[in-house]
Order: sequence, then structure tokens, then C-alpha cells
Amino acid sequence: MRQFFKFTLATVVGLILFMLIGVLIVVGLVASTSKEVNVKSKTVLVLDFKGPVHERSIDNTLARLQGGDHDAIGLNELLETIRKAKEDDRISGILLDLNTIEAGAATKDEIRGALKDFKSSGKFIYSKADYYYNGNYYIASVSDKIFLTPSGEMLFNGTSAQPMFYKGMLDKIGVEIQVVRHGKFKGAVEPFIKDHLSEENKLQIRKYKEAVYNAYINNVATDRKLDMVEVFAMADNMKIRSPEDAKSYKLVDVLGYNDEVEKAVREKLDLGEKDKINYLSYSKYKTTEGKKKKEEDRNNKIAVIYAQGEIKDGEGDDETIGGNRLAATISKARMDDKIKAIVLRINSPGGSALASDIIWREVKLASAKKPVIVSMSDVAASGGYYIAAPATYILAEPTTITGSIGVFGLYPNAQKFLNDRLGITVDTVKIGKYSDLGNIARPFNEDEKQILQLFIERTYDNFIMRVAEGRHKSKADIDSIAQGRVWAASDALNLGLIDKIGSLEDAIKIAAEKANISSYMIKELPVLKNPLQEFIKNLSGDARINAALKKELGENYQIYEQLKSLQNKQGIRMELVWWNSNF
Repeated sequence: MRQFFKFTLATVVGLILFMLIGVLIVVGLVASTSKEVNVKSKTVLVLDFKGPVHERSIDNTLARLQGGDHDAIGLNELLETIRKAKEDDRISGILLDLNTIEAGAATKDEIRGALKDFKSSGKFIYSKADYYYNGNYYIASVSDKIFLTPSGEMLFNGTSAQPMFYKGMLDKIGVEIQVVRHGKFKGAVEPFIKDHLSEENKLQIRKYKEAVYNAYINNVATDRKLDMVEVFAMADNMKIRSPEDAKSYKLVDVLGYNDEVEKAVREKLDLGEKDKINYLSYSKYKTTEGKKKKEEDRNNKIAVIYAQGEIKDGEGDDETIGGNRLAATISKARMDDKIKAIVLRINSPGGSALASDIIWREVKLASAKKPVIVSMSDVAASGGYYIAAPATYILAEPTTITGSIGVFGLYPNAQKFLNDRLGITVDTVKIGKYSDLGNIARPFNEDEKQILQLFIERTYDNFIMRVAEGRHKSKADIDSIAQGRVWAASDALNLGLIDKIGSLEDAIKIAAEKANISSYMIKELPVLKNPLQEFIKNLSGDARINAALKKELGENYQIYEQLKSLQNKQGIRMELVWWNSNF
């Protein structure tokens, strides 16, 4: 009887907690959606980018209930909000509060493009910051007037990349990473087997960094009405060493505090000294209704399918690409007669070869039935390029990194770690000569290396064959530009790996043209995970620990993730090791 009451009480408590969580979620959802925002005349929209910019908006109510940091910003929603503000007569301008922006280079290009389009309406954009670095200044450079706090700073000093290498650490603990690969440029394996960049990898990094940086300098120079050569020299020689230098070299317009920014905004709006400025935050304005669009044809849809994150076997989640989940999403879009075209938005360094091939098959089937347009974001490399190859048409942002057509396998040998560090020995009873292939307690023998190399060669041959077929080239042509090498968008265009440099909006327009439709509605896929289920899942210890680590480690969390992900990188991979640099 005691046990009965014990289990009954546990059940009741569980139900009460479940109901309480449900009530909190409903309250949060209602609070975030029920308030009607009154947009007044001469309103200034404030964009402060306090959260990271992701490809797609997700429901952040649950994160807020958990006491998380600032909400992530969905690029799709941000671009739509800027377009809405352009057409809204009540919005007179935008104020960019740019102390920080967490976004990739191609994502910044999308934002800049939307802001430039906003300016075409005759409305103004001002930006302010206490400090400008390459990333946030890139966004600010589209502004009509750039303000920098007089005691702040500006760092305008070129671009660099600092990949980390873990071989020394692995040596210390007695773990050897055995690598099988095809592609002399396949730099994804180098952090685990070397303590420095190979010459091939150094070459490709320099090549694509130069291409991306040239685009950066060109855009800054154009928007600031400066000579490109002079702007490059400013950065190369780090001529901006004080706020006064930034103003002298015309990279900023005004050295001023917040009250001086407000004075300039008030003058721009033709307001009196005592008149209140109607500022409106992005989070509030995005929920308002814009001008009614022309009637959308619900029988003509363009599916925008987001593929963001590492490609993994199985279902994945909203921040990774699950091979099965994405393949099923593309399949449903293919079979839906109301969907006339598909735009596949890729932001991925690749991952599992198997999952990539499963997705590739569905992209190929879909492109045989209706237009499939790929829009590449910050990175669409290795497996990320593999799934793009069979598309009807491929676009990349000016600063997209793509290619990396190569294959590798990582197999740890922890014999020394187990024996010398932990005092553990492993004995094996085998039925079959190769039955313990992949045993981490010993190194591979020569026969096993040859077998694994055959697997890699077969996968690589399949990779270049898929690309050759999709891009209408010979395998030899693709092999000559493959070998795991990474390309900037401009080089990828010249090599025929992509068809055009363009934005997500450009991709949607091309999809409509190829589907021969003028009126259509956008359907975003995959369907996002159920927020209640995700909240309950995130109550687990692992989720709480990861959230705490991310908050504590900050930018260094990426190092932790790379080391942790090593356990999931065994087997055959199509992947580019990607890191954030100072642009």
C-alpha cells in the first residue's frame, strides 16, 4: 500500500508540474502576441541585434521562460520586417544600435542588402556604437550617418583566421586520430593530426579569405563613397587608431554621445527640442501588420526549405540537418501539387556522408519534377554542397564559402590512453578476421587501412560523379577543382560550381520565373518542432549544462563543441571544419 501511495503521489505531482508548465507557456505566448502595437507618425525603428542571427525564426517563448539570453533573430523575419518598414509611411527611418552583431559574413550581406533597399525609399538610416569592428561596421557602412562614441574605438585592420589544433592535447592523453581521406585540401582533419596548417590548407584559406575580404572592402568603399585602394590601405596599415582617425578618414561621420545622436535624429525628423522621438523596437514592430499585399495565390506556393547546421544521420533538430527529416520534407514538397517550386536555403559545413546522400536523392527527384533553386548562405561546403549539386539552379551570396568536395574518415586509437593513463587493457575474441574493425583499443593494421581507403575512394568517386551530373561537367573536370578545396563564391562562379551571385530574395524570384508564376505564397519548411516538447526535453540535465557552458565560455564554446563532436565524427564524413574569424 505504501508503494501505491508513493507512485500515486509521484503521478499527481508530475501532472501538476506538467499543467503548470503548460499554463506558463500559454501565458508567455499570449503575452508575446496579444499586445497591439500603436505605430505613430515619424516613428524610428530600432535594430539592436542583441541576439544571434539565425536563418529562421523559432519560437523563443520557452527560452525566455527558462531565463535564457536575448532571443535569436530569424533572418527571414528580420528581412521581412525591414521590407515592411520600407513600405510603412509611419516609419521615417531606422536607427542601428550596433555594439554587437553575431552573424556570418553572408548573413550580413543579406542584412545590408535589405537596408540598402530600405534606403531606396528615401528614408534614412543612422547607426551608433561605442566600438566598431569589422563585422558590425560592415552593417553600419550602409548608413546615411555613422556615430561613434568619442571615448570608444574602431578596429579596422584586415581579416584573419585562427584555426585551432588539438593534436598536442590528444598526444598528451594518449589518443591518436587515424585518418583516411581523399583530397589534399581536406583541412577538416588537420586539427586532429597536425599542430599547424599544411601548405595546401594555408593556400586555400588565404585564397577564399582574400575573395571575401575584397568584397567587404569594395562594399564599404562604395557605400562610404571612398576609393577602394585607399580603404584597403587604411586597413592594411591600421591607420584607424583612434575615434578621431575614424572621422578623419571618413569611416564615421560624427563623434557623439547618445544625446547627440538623439539631437541629430530629432533634427532629421523636424521635431522640436522638447518633442518626444517615437522609437519602436524590432521585437515589437515585427508583430505589426504591414500593408496588405496583393491577393496571394494559395494554389501556387514556393516552398523555402531551410537546411542549417551540421548534417546528421536521423531526425536532427531545428539547429541541425537530420538526413531523414530533411529528405522527408523535400519529398512532401515534391509531391504537393500546390508547391510549384522549391528554394533550398543551405547554411551547412556538411557532415554525415550517408545523410547527405539521402538528402541528395530527394533533391534530385524534386528537381526532375519542379524547379529547385539553391540559395547558399554563410557556408555550403562538402556535404552542404553535395545536397545542392542536383538543383536546377544555384545561387550564393558574395561572401559564401562553398566547395570542399572531398571525403574523410576519423578513427580514434585510444590504446595508449587506456593502457598508460588509465591502466586498462582490452583483449579480443574474434570470429572473422576483420570483426573488430574500428576497435578504439588498437591501431589499424595495413589491411584495414586499405579497406577503409577503398570505402573513402568509393564515396569520393560517388561525390564527384554526383556533382558532375548535376553541373553538367565531366568527372575529370570536377576532380580537378575538388580534392577537398574550399572556394569563395566568386571563384565558384568562375568554376561553374554555382550559377549566380545573389540573395535569398533573388533565389525566390528565379524560382517563380522558372515555375512561370507571378502570384504565389511562401511556405517555410521544415515544420518547426513542437515548442512544448522541446521545452520538456530541455529540462534535462544535459540541456541545462550545455546552456550554462555556452553562457560561461562565450565565443570559446565553439572549441568545446569541436572537441565534444569528435565522438560523433567517426566514419565517413563530408565536412568542412568551420570557425568564426574577425569578419
